[in-house]
Amino acid sequence: MSGKAKAAAAGTKAGRGADLKGTLAYMRSHWQLYVIFLLPALALTLIFRYIPMGGILIAFEDYNPIAGVFGSRWVGLKYFRRFLSSPDFMRYLVNTLKLSIYGMLWGFPVPIILAFLLNRIQSTGIKKKIQLVLYMPNFISVIVLCGIVKIFLSVTGPVNLMFHSSINFMTMPEAFRSIYIISGIWQGAGWASIMYTASLSNASQELREAALIDGANIIQQIKAVEWPAIKDMVIIQFILQAGNIMSIGFEKAYALQTDLNLGASEIIATYVYKKGLLDGDYSFSTAVGLFNTVINVILLIAVNKIVEKMNDGKGL
Repeated sequence: MSGKAKAAAAGTKAGRGADLKGTLAYMRSHWQLYVIFLLPALALTLIFRYIPMGGILIAFEDYNPIAGVFGSRWVGLKYFRRFLSSPDFMRYLVNTLKLSIYGMLWGFPVPIILAFLLNRIQSTGIKKKIQLVLYMPNFISVIVLCGIVKIFLSVTGPVNLMFHSSINFMTMPEAFRSIYIISGIWQGAGWASIMYTASLSNASQELREAALIDGANIIQQIKAVEWPAIKDMVIIQFILQAGNIMSIGFEKAYALQTDLNLGASEIIATYVYKKGLLDGDYSFSTAVGLFNTVINVILLIAVNKIVEKMNDGKGL
């Protein structure tokens, strides 16, 4: 490196150091301004995120709403043992895992495939119209979605009219998982493809043109040019979804639940809701919910470690 280049680099470094020192000095002299801006966000985070964590103590107590969290009798792991020794424990756990794992196996690739397909569309106008159609189901509320599903699959619904049958799909335990997963894919796949579509916009155009000149087919173009652009995003999303295997919201399962499909639709989340809010068994439902959360944390850490080993140390 020439002397002029070294001097320029040193000058640039010194300028950055001076700017940093000036910024730090300004922040120290006007710290009250930053406190005013940060205080509402910190207060809301503490009130609604951290303070409620103290409620997990209920899982270890014979909770009495009148005595409160700190006045209730401590019972240790009593409610955890009660849940784990319950004859229905394995059924709830298996139902939860089946919905989550099958949902991830069926649903995870769909947004990626949609992103690849959208990326092949050359016309901007057509692409935007297709994206609008794909994104719209995401804005339908879960309860409205469940109502639509029930109408379509009812005995007199469009599906039965199309096939000239009279099957009540909502009473069939063996059909519940397919209904739950397919409706979830229809609702969320288009919206989930946004991240992958945005990542594909960073794919090298030079590599794409070189691949076309070399006569690469669509699969080869995806493998050599487009997949590297979204690989990191795919890994992050996979880790997050695998770490949330036990975190199925109760709303959709509860809304699609009937007395006749309970064998497949009763999951840990709906069980917690019924025990906690309907039966008033707060300690037991908190223990079940805490068990669910601990399993999620363990899965998240385990999947992240596995992906790091398989992906050259790259994880979350």
